[in-house]
Amino acid sequence: MLGKKVICIISVMLGLLMIGGFVYAKGKYGPGASDTEIKVGHTNPYSGPASAYGVIGKAIGAYFKKINDEGGINGRKINYISYDDGYSPPKTVEQVRRLVEQDQVLLIFQNLGTPTNSAIWEYVNKKKVPHIFVATGATKWGDPQGHPWTMGWQPNYQSEGRIYARYVLEKLPKAKVGILYQNDDYGKDYKQGFTDGLGDKTKTMVVLEQSYEVTDTTVDLQIVNLKNSGADVFFNITTPKFAAMAIRKAHEIGWKPTHFLNEVSNSIKAVIEPAGYEASQGLITTFYSKDPDDPHWKDDPAVKDWLKWMKDYYPEGNIHDRFYVYGYSAAQTLVQVLKQAGDHLTRENIMKQAANLKDFTVPMLLPGIKINTSPKDFRPIEQEQLARFEGKTWVLFGEVIDASVR
Repeated sequence: MLGKKVICIISVMLGLLMIGGFVYAKGKYGPGASDTEIKVGHTNPYSGPASAYGVIGKAIGAYFKKINDEGGINGRKINYISYDDGYSPPKTVEQVRRLVEQDQVLLIFQNLGTPTNSAIWEYVNKKKVPHIFVATGATKWGDPQGHPWTMGWQPNYQSEGRIYARYVLEKLPKAKVGILYQNDDYGKDYKQGFTDGLGDKTKTMVVLEQSYEVTDTTVDLQIVNLKNSGADVFFNITTPKFAAMAIRKAHEIGWKPTHFLNEVSNSIKAVIEPAGYEASQGLITTFYSKDPDDPHWKDDPAVKDWLKWMKDYYPEGNIHDRFYVYGYSAAQTLVQVLKQAGDHLTRENIMKQAANLKDFTVPMLLPGIKINTSPKDFRPIEQEQLARFEGKTWVLFGEVIDASVR
């Protein structure tokens, strides 16, 4: 009889251990994750010279609210903690340390800016905190061996620069090129891609380079210098505030070059409207996502869904500002990673899943563009299409171009 009791007790204990093991396996957590929430950290320039990008952080928060209202991810709500860094690298360092060491977030997501992310790059990798889908196209974010905790999202700047260079070589072989660039890693990365694309023609084609600091109040002198150089092609590597200034000044002084505007500043609301529609005619840029202002997409289901989301979750937002599309799409990508992670919410598994996206379709990306990553490929989006500003909207032309840099 005693033997049966012992066997019974042992069986119950084994059963409990098995249940406990099952619970443990089901809910394996790192910092910032639990049965009820997932802490996501973010910084954005809600103030300062790049504040036009602030709507991206707000759009991300609005999309996460939608996800939470629908029950969260695997039953867990996203606790989105977003701080203003003013586009100041020292401030970014301060805020990210706060997110990691005080708020104990699971991951850092979509921090905006090349100089700001550069300032925290080594820190987050040393701390082994996922630093994913950063809001900057600097080429260096695709470095899985040297910096395995950092991953980009959008097409990289050097790739985009090469696309413009290819256009110049094919369509404007006798061009005299002037370049305006922000004097930091962001501006230099774009310029590097463009000059690499021109190759040996750089020495004969590029007649003048002008730089500006993010703390400058104007780029008027640089635009005058570029016009006086005789340049008939202008590569405008600027963030929104300075992009609008450059477009407007070129128009005011009657300089009408073939004008390439980097993708990060092709927002109609943040750049074209302040610069003026008349001054913006003929600008050339690249796109990898749908522009809700383009009549081509007026009946597109994805655009309709986006407009409904804007109405329901960000009614005060401007539907003509493509930065809302950007934030919405980046947030959808993170949601996919978190879904794939399931109940194994450790920092290591977040990086594993971010590096294991296979033909993931984000509805607001252009048709044919899919997100793919691997442990050796930290560049999720690598295709773009050229567009020209006509009337009051951007008009796509040509084919989708593979913009990868290997």
